Amino acid sequence: MHAVEISSFGAPEVLRLTERPAPVAGAGEVLIRVRASGVNRPDVLQRSGSYPPPPGASDLPGLEIAGVIESGDAVAMAQAGFGVGDRVCALVAGGGYAEYCVAPVGQCLPVPAGFDDVQAAALPETFFTVWSNVFDRGRLQSGETLLVQGGTSGIGVTAIQLGKAFGATVIATAGSDEKCAACKGLGADHAINYRTQDFAAVAKELTGGQGVNVILDMVAGDYVAREVECLAEDGRLVIIAVQGGVKAGFNAGLVLRRRLVITGSTLRPRPVAFKAAIAASLREKVWPLLEQGIVKPVIHSTFAASRAAEAHALMESNQHIGKIVLTWA
Repeated sequence: MHAVEISSFGAPEVLRLTERPAPVAGAGEVLIRVRASGVNRPDVLQRSGSYPPPPGASDLPGLEIAGVIESGDAVAMAQAGFGVGDRVCALVAGGGYAEYCVAPVGQCLPVPAGFDDVQAAALPETFFTVWSNVFDRGRLQSGETLLVQGGTSGIGVTAIQLGKAFGATVIATAGSDEKCAACKGLGADHAINYRTQDFAAVAKELTGGQGVNVILDMVAGDYVAREVECLAEDGRLVIIAVQGGVKAGFNAGLVLRRRLVITGSTLRPRPVAFKAAIAASLREKVWPLLEQGIVKPVIHSTFAASRAAEAHALMESNQHIGKIVLTWA
């Protein structure tokens, strides 16, 4: 099969098209002929040498795919309601930048009705991540306020839409007026240009001084102190990336007085059973919203897999709004 490998750690140009033996599905797994592969920030980190794949995972980058089931564990497929020839999308721990990829059956979801392969490939990584962190860890409830940092990222556009779909008021941050407008176009009630405004002060003002209930943070670093300042009583801060650095100082007294929760997670190394539970929740609660058009993937660009380096360069430029996807002929 053709695949995109990391020839050495470094700039986007280290990605190269190569040939590899096709993988073989084991117990509880399916082999998928990949039609499209989502590009995510962890792929960039892996390429640079700062995010190694977990033990047992493929060294090839790629955490989400869409395609057709070629073969697999017949019993596991039957239990999940899948069969050979079915169109699926899947969350994987690696190996997604390839014409064939193995995925645990529990991490597969049917392609929503009416979706093409590119749209389907844009779903797993962001939807699993947002559901697990905003709704499971963050416990976002209808009527609460959600602050989404980086509202035009793949994670951000998903969090905005799911927050609104489940009855929250959504505030998003972005780095330009154009991106703020895009956030509002996706349903955000308010958008804050973090380059020209103090997001914490604006969030407090927008909530009448009460603060926000849940924050989804991909920055960490010095953002944490300001996020603690703008959380409401019993507020929850969920950190899912540390693009701004791993060290953070904050007012611990506010954590005590307001009974705040500061939490975080990484999804890639979690066991299959954990991810399968997220998939089950998505299939029940979110997939109908996708099929009804209430929630939708936002695709910024597609690239042929042979142009993976260009896709990574675009992601690192931070000029995109939504998802970047690779396609396979």
